[in-house]
Amino acid sequence: MSRKPFVPAALLGKLWRCIIEFEMLKEGDRVLIGLSGGKDSMFLTAALAEVQQYAPFKFDLACYTVDTMFSTDFPKAALESFCAQYGLKHYSSKVDVTEAWQHRTNTPCFTCAYFRRAATNRTALELGFNKVAWAHHHDDAVETFFLNLVASGQLKTFLPVTPLSRTGLTLIRPLLYYREAEIISMVDELNLHPLKNPCPYDGHTKRQEAKELLRSLQGFNAEAYDHLAAAMRFANAELWPAKCGKTELADKFHAFWQQKRKNRQE
Repeated sequence: MSRKPFVPAALLGKLWRCIIEFEMLKEGDRVLIGLSGGKDSMFLTAALAEVQQYAPFKFDLACYTVDTMFSTDFPKAALESFCAQYGLKHYSSKVDVTEAWQHRTNTPCFTCAYFRRAATNRTALELGFNKVAWAHHHDDAVETFFLNLVASGQLKTFLPVTPLSRTGLTLIRPLLYYREAEIISMVDELNLHPLKNPCPYDGHTKRQEAKELLRSLQGFNAEAYDHLAAAMRFANAELWPAKCGKTELADKFHAFWQQKRKNRQE
């Protein structure tokens, strides 16, 4: 009797491409999925569970959720039940983000992201996983690229594969070729039921502002999103060299004016 797929093959083309193009998985990998309970991480879980059935090698999967303690009603049972559908074990632990933020000077979103990443990486190492899978999609990458550019003057975004040399972990992002609208549609098609985000800042973040600003740019130029996406590729860069430090610049000035003395002597 044939098994009903967790995710139909027609929906997995972009996932397979990302995994193969960026060499995300190999024999013997142990991958911990960062499962928030939102639409993106739920789809990633279902999709990787399907990939696990057909990959030409064996790799292990499990899920992990950070209870940020924004609500007293952490949906542990619902998350465990969701993972059990795919034969996956679910892990979780508490991180009091609000308490942590009170002792820091940065934004609550930065603090939350930092502590969730740290808790996930720490748990992965403790449980013997060598890779962590995040559910960032294409819109996330473009919005991050845009936000970094306008907010800090940096050309940087999520990388498909990020080795962490200090810990030996590798971060992978298998959904980077999917648009957010595609995931919303597929989640509905698969009858997944994302959990409510308990974050008190949901919908009121810098990322949301970047999303809306990018949407307005598309009113100015319908291809603005596509052009930003193209600009993320290294091969398209024609940029100025790195800014000189004071010592390097002083050396250049000295060398430049020394030419005048040299020419006089000649």
